[in-house]
Amino acid sequence: MGGEVSEEGRFLAEKIDRLFKVIHPEGRGPYSLREVANGIAEKGGPAMSASFLHHLRTGQRDNPGIKYLKAIADFFGVPPAYFFDNEEGRRADAELSLLESMRDNQVRSVALRASGLSPETLSTIQAFIERAREMEGLNDGNSPEKNV
Repeated sequence: MGGEVSEEGRFLAEKIDRLFKVIHPEGRGPYSLREVANGIAEKGGPAMSASFLHHLRTGQRDNPGIKYLKAIADFFGVPPAYFFDNEEGRRADAELSLLESMRDNQVRSVALRASGLSPETLSTIQAFIERAREMEGLNDGNSPEKNV
């Protein structure tokens, strides 16, 4: 075992790692592996160790079984479909992107200041933002509003 990660392992690891990075209580950093394992147990989920979660998060384990994925999804408050490449999974991923961008104070400030503007004005602002993203090479087809 040379530490190679399968494509499935990499896909699952990216999904789980993103949950750790994006979903956590405001005002603090991500949950630890132990906090997630304990939280899953407290919710009545299947027993899993911090080590097991580490293997999933790093792609060293790629087929944990649906009961484990459901428990992880439940802990982080996403649908189990998040772990699969389907429409509901893509929708959950888009919501995570939105949450991630809203943690940026400047993005949040723009969003809050736009509240109450007319749909026409919001559309104009959105067009300006899309143009700015193009100019900065940030349009990769994954902007949250296009995936929802």
